[in-house]
Amino acid sequence: MDSVTLLYEYRDRVALAVTFDYGSNHNRREAAFAKLHCERLGIEHLLIPLNFIHDYFKSSLLEGADAIPEGHYAAENMKSTVVPFRNGIMLSIACGIAESRGLKNVMIANHFGDHSIYPDCRAAFVEAMSKAMSEGTYDGVKVFAPYTGISKTDIARHGATLGIDYTETYSCYKGGAKHCGKCGTCVERKEALHDAGIDDRTEYEA
Repeated sequence: MDSVTLLYEYRDRVALAVTFDYGSNHNRREAAFAKLHCERLGIEHLLIPLNFIHDYFKSSLLEGADAIPEGHYAAENMKSTVVPFRNGIMLSIACGIAESRGLKNVMIANHFGDHSIYPDCRAAFVEAMSKAMSEGTYDGVKVFAPYTGISKTDIARHGATLGIDYTETYSCYKGGAKHCGKCGTCVERKEALHDAGIDDRTEYEA
């Protein structure tokens, strides 16, 4: 939901979109929707494999659907879904691509609701990463993260004004044909759509 909303809201500024396949349960379904929206908007889309993350990192996102905890992100067990330094790695690669193509910014759709559980979504991290990228590139590539201070509900409201059909997005950490409706990101998706006043037409498992 977040990245697709960013894609549409800033479509006039997006020169290239990148999906990273790091072996998570939901990568394949997310990538299919990313491709769909980029084709619709006429934006070039790259799918970059990061198999080493699946092979060497520890996270329930990389261990199959049965390993995914159920409940709200506020629960302690949700920390198992953290993929260590995932955004740092992906932003670094995106930064190299940006400088290679003469682009000035790397966009990321992290939001305020991520901060309590994911260290690499917090404002302090984004600011530090942007500074490191700027210092480490000739062109001073920076991070553009416009949703850092807003909630997923705010993002959903943005999407509604843009006419985004959120059934053409995928969130579930278990990666099934239907959203499980019980994992942290499914619960957050339900709450955001409800609180934004959007009819939730997501297909959830019974």
